[in-house]
Amino acid sequence: MRVGVNIFLTDYSIQPVQLGEELEARGYESLWVAEHSHIPTSRATPWGGRKDAPPLPEEYWHTHDSFVALAAIAATTDRLKVGTGIALVAQRDPIWLAKEVVSLDVISKGRFEFGIGFGWNREEMASHGIDARTRHKLVREKIALMKALWTEDRVSYRGEMINLEESWAWPKPYQKPHPPIVMGSGGGPMALAAVAEYCDGWMPVHPQNLARDLATLHGLMEQAGRDPSEVEIGVYGTDPDPEKWKEYEALGVSRVLIFLPPAPADVVVPLLDQHRHLVEN
Repeated sequence: MRVGVNIFLTDYSIQPVQLGEELEARGYESLWVAEHSHIPTSRATPWGGRKDAPPLPEEYWHTHDSFVALAAIAATTDRLKVGTGIALVAQRDPIWLAKEVVSLDVISKGRFEFGIGFGWNREEMASHGIDARTRHKLVREKIALMKALWTEDRVSYRGEMINLEESWAWPKPYQKPHPPIVMGSGGGPMALAAVAEYCDGWMPVHPQNLARDLATLHGLMEQAGRDPSEVEIGVYGTDPDPEKWKEYEALGVSRVLIFLPPAPADVVVPLLDQHRHLVEN
């Protein structure tokens, strides 16, 4: 079992370069960082889109840009894998996003994984001109366009929601055909359908019935003509619980991410030491 961490890196948390160096020194496998461009103060959408959710924590409107933070980490480490956990694809321009992904993949020499999600904050999406009702279709088309930009010399794309006239776009990815695309989500039908169609990995967040969800995913993949082994399974934001991890491993999970608080170094570094035995085992 590979052990990594996920965190909201903010202006008041441990800073990116130090965290990357501390993780690599202790043998952690990967670091995944969250992103939000901003949080409208209207707060019309409850946290995570859940009814009766508690107030939204302030780290949601204090995050660093994930690609800038990960580039700094990749430039100052040698082995640590870095990932977006997750990138809000619907809210980002797909041409620029494709270039950010591939640039980070090249700079890190293949240590980047592209964690994606559909997003939940409807008013945040609206600020970017995105209709939340069509975000799933939009993400699907943006991923298709990005895959073309990564793998073709002359790229054109025509979809229902986005288009691109024939274009050149370099560099191309260090990893072939492109960095792993990993869906971070719950076990809802639209997320699982997306994983089965166009993702290389799935990292459910606090899964409640992972065995059931994996059975559904495997069925969807077989319907799509894909081998279920093509999708790597991780668990996002898990507690450091070795017994639970054994249950996950029996279901085919190969990576767990421990949630770190968006706290200063004097809080985070002792936690890395506290959990280090889990990495070594």
